[in-house]
Amino acid sequence: MKAQWAKSNLSRRDFLATTAAAVAAGGVMGAGCMDELTGKKAKKIPVGLQLYSVRADCAKDLPGTIEKVAKMGYEGVEFAGYYDYKATDLRQMLDDNGLVCCGTHTAMDTLSDANLAATIEFNQTLGNKYLIVPWLKPNDSDPKRAWRAHAMRFNELAVKVAPHGMIVGYHCHAHDFHAIEGGVPWEILFDNTRPEVAMQLDVGNAMSGGGDPVKYLKKYPGRAVTVHLKEYSETNKNALIGEGDMPWQEIFTLCETTGGTRWYIIEEEKDAYPPLKGVELSLQNYRKLRA
Repeated sequence: MKAQWAKSNLSRRDFLATTAAAVAAGGVMGAGCMDELTGKKAKKIPVGLQLYSVRADCAKDLPGTIEKVAKMGYEGVEFAGYYDYKATDLRQMLDDNGLVCCGTHTAMDTLSDANLAATIEFNQTLGNKYLIVPWLKPNDSDPKRAWRAHAMRFNELAVKVAPHGMIVGYHCHAHDFHAIEGGVPWEILFDNTRPEVAMQLDVGNAMSGGGDPVKYLKKYPGRAVTVHLKEYSETNKNALIGEGDMPWQEIFTLCETTGGTRWYIIEEEKDAYPPLKGVELSLQNYRKLRA
């Protein structure tokens, strides 16, 4: 999902060291059972919703939409815009419905030196630890240099937000897996960032761009702190979670053992169903996969 932000508002559209860093930055979710495939202890990971999935409903009635999302059984929400509400009001909506803020999509300009303090304060009010940049596509004659520059900035930001118990990260789109001169953007970025910089892997976006989410979960252990669950199918453009080509069980195993994942976040953007129905069905399908 493309995004351009103004201030706080979205308009849109490495193993031990790594694990230690992830724990220091905010802790790992509670222990679960042993995974049958890996023999490693699996974690129970809560499920949130990226509110961009229901953006039209949010624009009309954000409190009502958040209430409906909570009644579906979601445990948290990730914001992709605030619809002119203050952070205190947003936090009240979450508290009233027993929800947690499991992330905000915030553009790189809101993480500039001039805006960073305000962004941190806003997210502290929300109770959010995860500051995720949702979109980067350097329009540059030397894209490799541009991606390395972004990596340097993420490294700087990781140090700046850590004292506040926060993590910065980047959310993928298809173009992040399209080869450029000098490599693949996703790999350039995460090969050159600190272990504390989160890799928000959107598994559907990755596959649609020719990327293999299993490969990247293995390549960057401990860094998939929040993961977007989205289906991909070569034959059914309207496939919801569990209805397409995604190797879900392998993804879940990696996330829950070596991935460092603390939240699964469903994002559903297809047009087959009204948005609220689509995200409800997606959560139901996820539960069937885990049954």
